[in-house]
Amino acid sequence: MIVQLRIKNYALIEHLEMLPFKGFNIITGETGAGKSIMLGAVGLLMGNRADTKVLSNHDTKCVIEGEFDLSSYSLESIFEEENLDYESISIFRREISPSGKSRAFINDTPVTLDTMRAIGKYLMDIHSQHQTLELGNKDFQLQLVDLYADNTSLLADYSNTYIQYRKAESAYQELVQEQKNNNEQSDYETFLLDELKKADFQENEQELLEQEMEILDHAEEIKTALFQSFQILSESEFATINSLLEAKTYLTQLSKVSTKYEGIKDRLESTFIELQDLAQSITLEEQSVAVDPKRQEEVKERLSLLFMLQQKHNVSTIHELNAIRLDLEAKTERNFDIEGEITKAKDILDQLKNKTSDIAQKLSKRRIDAFVPLQDKLESLLSELGMENSKIGFDNEIATPDRFGIDRILLKFSANKGVEAQTIKQVASGGELSRLMFCIKYILANKMALPTIVFDEIDSGISGEIALKMGRMMRDMAENHQVITITHLPQMASYGASHFYVYKDNNEATAKSNIRMLKNEERELEIAKMIGGEQPSAAAFESARELLINS
Repeated sequence: MIVQLRIKNYALIEHLEMLPFKGFNIITGETGAGKSIMLGAVGLLMGNRADTKVLSNHDTKCVIEGEFDLSSYSLESIFEEENLDYESISIFRREISPSGKSRAFINDTPVTLDTMRAIGKYLMDIHSQHQTLELGNKDFQLQLVDLYADNTSLLADYSNTYIQYRKAESAYQELVQEQKNNNEQSDYETFLLDELKKADFQENEQELLEQEMEILDHAEEIKTALFQSFQILSESEFATINSLLEAKTYLTQLSKVSTKYEGIKDRLESTFIELQDLAQSITLEEQSVAVDPKRQEEVKERLSLLFMLQQKHNVSTIHELNAIRLDLEAKTERNFDIEGEITKAKDILDQLKNKTSDIAQKLSKRRIDAFVPLQDKLESLLSELGMENSKIGFDNEIATPDRFGIDRILLKFSANKGVEAQTIKQVASGGELSRLMFCIKYILANKMALPTIVFDEIDSGISGEIALKMGRMMRDMAENHQVITITHLPQMASYGASHFYVYKDNNEATAKSNIRMLKNEERELEIAKMIGGEQPSAAAFESARELLINS
C-alpha cells in the first residue's frame, strides 16, 4: 500500500506530500483544484509516459515519488523476475527533466518503464472514468471470470503446458521441414556423394599425378638424355669411368713410391666408386621410364576428372573435396536419423497436445460453472446500487486453443427492464457502466492480492441512498485493501477513515494545488459545504454530522 506520496513540479502542483491511511481514504475538493492531476502523477509511478508539458516550472525537473509497504503481499518473485532487489518498503520514483528526458527508479535502481509497469500492476489498480472501456475488452471479461472462479493456479498450469506444446509443435514442424528440404536435395546429393566415392581421391594424389604426367609427356626426351649420360660415363670410347680407372692405376703406383700420394689416390677411388654407382642409377632410371601412351591417357583422364570435380564444387584441393564428401555422408546419415527424431517429436507433441486439451477442458468447465453465480452476484450488487432491472449474461464460444485456453467469453449487460442483455459496446450509458465496473471491482477485491485500489469519481451520476450503499461497499473493500476514492458526494465522503482536501492556493501569481488532511471538525465543515455550498446552513451541518455518525 502507499505509505507516502510526494509530488514536485507537476502541473499545478509545486510541492505536495500525502500520507494515506491503510484503510479507506477520501479525497475531495473544488472542481479544477487538482484532484485528478494527482492521479496523473501517480500514473507515472505505474509506468505511464510523460512529457515536458507536465512541468509546472520549466527550469526545474519534475519528481514523483511513492513509498510502498509491500510486506504483506509476497511480491519477492516479481522483483526477482525483473532482476531487482526486493525491499519490504520500496520507493518508486519518476523524474522528468526540462529537456524532456524521463528516468525511472525502483529503490534507487534505474529501471525501464516496462519494468515499472510490470511491477506496478501488482501494487495499484487505478479506476478512472475512461476505464469502463475495458468492460468491452474480451481479455478483461475472461480475466473477470477466471478471477471469480479462482482459476489462477489452473490457468498458470495450462499456460505453462500450452507454451511447452507450442514449442514441441515448432520443433516437430522444423524437423518435418528439414526432412522435406533434405528429400528435395537427396537425389542430387546422393549423386554427388557417389561421384566422389567412385573417384576416391587420396590426399596427395594430385601432386603425384601431375609429376607422373610431366614424365609421361617427356618420356622420349628423358630416356634419350639418361641413355646418353650413361654412355658418356660408361660405354663410349672415351667413357669417364674408364678414364678414371686408368688414372687410378697411375696413382696407385705413385702411392707405393710415397705415402704422400695416398690421399689423392683415395679421393680418386671414392670418385670412381661414386661414378659407378651414379651410372648404375642412371641406367635404372632410363629403364624405368617408358613411353606408355595408354598410361599417359589414364593419368590425363584422372587429372581431368579431378579438375572437373574441383570446378563443380568450387574448390582447388583434394582436401576440400574430401571435406565435401564427409559433409555429404553426414547429410545422408542425417536423412536416416531424422526419421526417428520425427517419430519421437510427434510422440512428445501428441502427449502435450492431449495434456493441453485436458487442462483446457477443466479450465473451460470451471469458467462455465462460474457464469451463473457471477451473474447472480453482479445483478444483486447492481440492484443494491439502484439498478434492480439489470441483467447480466455470458456467452461462450469454444475456439482454437491459445495461451488463455479454448474459451471466447462475451459479457452481456442490460440496465433496463424488458431489454435483452447486449454486448458492452452496444450499451451507451456511462453512468450505468461505471456502476457495473464498480461492482466488478468490489467482487474481485477479495480475489486479488492488490495493495491499493484507487477510484476516480466512480460515483458519477448517483446520489442519496445509492451513494451511501456504494460508500459502505468501499468501506468493506478497505478492510483488506487500501482504498483511495476521489468523490464529490458527501455520502461517500462520510465513510472515509481519513479525509484529504485538495485546494488551490491563489496567493501567488500562478495558482498552485495543495492537499491537507482534515481533522474531525474540518471534515464536518467540508461535508456540510458539499451538501449546502460555500455557506452551509444549519441543516447542512446537521446532515453532515448525521452522515459522519452513521458511517
